[in-house]
Amino acid sequence: MTAAQPSSTPADERAVVVSTTIEADPATVWANVRDIASHVDWMQDAVAIRFLSDQWEGVGTHFECDTRIGPFGLTDVMEITSWEDELRIGVRHVGLVEGTGEFTLIDLGSNRTEFRWEEDLRFPWWMGGPLGALVARPILRHVWRGNLARLKTRVEND
Repeated sequence: MTAAQPSSTPADERAVVVSTTIEADPATVWANVRDIASHVDWMQDAVAIRFLSDQWEGVGTHFECDTRIGPFGLTDVMEITSWEDELRIGVRHVGLVEGTGEFTLIDLGSNRTEFRWEEDLRFPWWMGGPLGALVARPILRHVWRGNLARLKTRVEND
């Protein structure tokens, strides 16, 4: 398989999905999540965010995120592809690592929101390609669960 060919692994088998229940209504959770620049405050792996477009929110927003997990770092280039207030933010990764991601907010009632984070990422050959992605999945899941714990604490303590 060459780098130009799609992976034969179905997307749902490649995806990393984590979620948490936050004791706050979707509007309160959204107020924290919509501020893309503040993601570095609760995402351990996000070191810095630089906007490449004049807009900082909504469909069409482009930005770079310097990402670091342990000794590994890269600049992740993203474009926001969907934006529904208090419901979801979707992104397309267009840098070295390609794929899609989405934050989804689900109103559970009683001042509770499920925050779901799903990413379907494809790694370049020099990062191990599909095998690298397979190895990275449990590591990313662990890091992103920690990110959601920090987001939960941030929202609930505001």
